[in-house]
Amino acid sequence: MKTKKIVIEGMSCRHCVMAVRKELFCLPVNIKDVQIGSAEVEYDESKIDINKIYAAIREAGYEAVGNLQG
Repeated sequence: MKTKKIVIEGMSCRHCVMAVRKELFCLPVNIKDVQIGSAEVEYDESKIDINKIYAAIREAGYEAVGNLQG
């Protein structure tokens, strides 16, 4: 399992947090935390690629711009 803390641009409120959380919930990831400006997820690289996680964040209307760690 790998853990990533992802920087997300465009989030400004609780609604933004819920929109990102909703999209991530549909993926095979363990959502550790979602806050304004970031999300931390744990995932198995053999089951999902980080690019699919970034795509889900884009689907929510925001841009994943990089990793804080991991």
